[in-house]
Amino acid sequence: MSNLFLLAQSVSDTAVEGTRGYCADIVVFVLFLLAVIFTAFSVSRKSNTGSESYFLAGRGLSWWLIGVSLIAANISAEQFIGMSGNASDYIGMAVASYEWIAALSLVIVAFFFLPRFLRAGIYTIPEYLENRFSKGARTIMSLMMVIMLIAVNFTAVTYAGAKYFDVVFSEFRVASGIFAGDPVNLTTLSWFIGILAAAYVFAGGLKACAWADLLQGSALIVGGAIVLYFALHTLGQADPQTLTPAPMHAAEFSGNLDSLSDHGAIERFRELNLGKLRMNLPSSDKFLPITALLLGIWIPNLYYWGLNQYIIQRTLGSKSLAEGQKGLVFAAVMKLIIPFIIVFPGIIAYNLYYGDMKQSAAENAAAEMTRLQQIRSGEDTTLADEALFSFTDEFGERNPEKAREMLLANAAIIEVELDETEDDLGDMHEDFKAKLLEKDRTDPSFDYSFNPNVAFCDYDAAFPLLVKKLVPRGGFKGFLLAALLGAIISSVAAMLNAASTIFTMDIYREYFGKRASDRHLVSVGRMAVVVFVIVGCWLAPQLANPRFGGIFKFIQEFQGYISPGILAAFAIGFCVKRAPSICGVVSLLLCPVIYGCLHVFVPSLDFLNRMVVTFFAIIVLDLVITVLSPRKEAFALEAKTTLNLSFSKIAVVIGILVVITTICLYALFWDYSTPMFD
Repeated sequence: MSNLFLLAQSVSDTAVEGTRGYCADIVVFVLFLLAVIFTAFSVSRKSNTGSESYFLAGRGLSWWLIGVSLIAANISAEQFIGMSGNASDYIGMAVASYEWIAALSLVIVAFFFLPRFLRAGIYTIPEYLENRFSKGARTIMSLMMVIMLIAVNFTAVTYAGAKYFDVVFSEFRVASGIFAGDPVNLTTLSWFIGILAAAYVFAGGLKACAWADLLQGSALIVGGAIVLYFALHTLGQADPQTLTPAPMHAAEFSGNLDSLSDHGAIERFRELNLGKLRMNLPSSDKFLPITALLLGIWIPNLYYWGLNQYIIQRTLGSKSLAEGQKGLVFAAVMKLIIPFIIVFPGIIAYNLYYGDMKQSAAENAAAEMTRLQQIRSGEDTTLADEALFSFTDEFGERNPEKAREMLLANAAIIEVELDETEDDLGDMHEDFKAKLLEKDRTDPSFDYSFNPNVAFCDYDAAFPLLVKKLVPRGGFKGFLLAALLGAIISSVAAMLNAASTIFTMDIYREYFGKRASDRHLVSVGRMAVVVFVIVGCWLAPQLANPRFGGIFKFIQEFQGYISPGILAAFAIGFCVKRAPSICGVVSLLLCPVIYGCLHVFVPSLDFLNRMVVTFFAIIVLDLVITVLSPRKEAFALEAKTTLNLSFSKIAVVIGILVVITTICLYALFWDYSTPMFD
């Protein structure tokens, strides 16, 4: 996991660069943080104490504030480090699908989801399910979302931020000598991040979040653009013999890199990375196969942008439908731009610093290699307490003997036998996985965990290396550090605000405080923020346990237990007017059952395709229920709002342009020579 946060080291690596630029970075960082806090609390003082003001910013948010806030709540260090790392790997431009499909999803939400939500006058997404299906469906979704927001999303992002700044402060102590005897640990940093985010949520609710997001979201875009500028400049000026072409076309440049001498940065970028500048990966790909691109990726995107409370709450607080639609399409436009400031730098990092990424991977794997040697030599006799080894596919291809040793060590740890004479590493790996799965099913007391993957190349170091080696001091690195801190805090604050809104309006008000005043509901919401931050900050450090497999896997796997069912419930509710009330409850309760069974019994199915199977299984069952027991009258949504519900003509035009632009981008970066299915 520490690989994901090397950017912290690059921002704070000051021992050899002097203190003047370092002090400027600290000043910029502190000033930015103070500006965010001042803005949030200034807005809080102007807010009244009504529930609509606290939870939905008085339904007065303008389109530009909505758009920037949506991006700030969404983007975090995960994108800058994880997505850049994916781009640096063989995946290349294909990872941009997560942004460009999001742009299309935002357009769909603007013109298909949002009109229904604002017409219903709802505070929360689960509230709509009561209007369409039943109170039971609303309560079930509310409980699911509160648990997911705090136990999964909040804890994962807080832990990620804590890990990031754990490296920051460690390097700061080494460089400055300050607090040298007072280490800062993950628990302390988790509380720091959680409390800082909770402070302005507690004080000003959604409005404070949105205005803080305005600063933090803008800083993210500017920070990414700074890194892209320096990366392109360096690529254009570098000695061609020091550059590394993408593996797919390395042979074409063997001994001929000097041909790039007369080329500018853009030409070099294109020539070096032809194999990565494509959106389509074959159906056999494990990251984003063409099958998932055509179908699976839409389920988490439509759920996330249209039905996830901590995102959609910004548009529920819009002053009119037109403002909300303009805000959503504005966010969609920014989503089209983001790959160019995140994905492109990741690809360039491979060209410039491939050797450094290999060295970083070797350093990260040193402890695992020592442990492997001890186990294989018989020095380590406590096998029952050992975590299992894991390695990337690339490591297995480049170091098959070491990978084979890891599999044999794993077999010894779980007390099974493997054929040491097996020539094919892939067959040996499949044999181990089958025996591991069999042991897991037959022995209820069996417990194991995997340590993070041993990699041949540390691709997650791509963005950190660019910052460390290219971005000058004197405030630039301090600004980037502040932008990434802001990204983390924006996401954490959005989750706290959404969870407190759902708990207060969907659970407390409905079951414990039907006659509660607006002031009382706001107090309950604030107390919920306090409780949630305590629970989340206590849980966050637990993710350091290797058994969770890292924050990305943790979020993806657990999100799938609710998102297909929630999307299915709303899809049926929107499109099938005679679907009976029971469909809402069935969709929500059946989802974790189907997804969980697929997870256990079909482990080879990736999480996106598990979502597809779960979603369509629920849809089919809901349609069968509707045919057998339809509503007596077609559902008609009753208007419960005084907001202006007229569509925005300019938003329609921009939305169409977003769709056309996205199609053109896919056409531009599509590899027509690669078969869709293999």
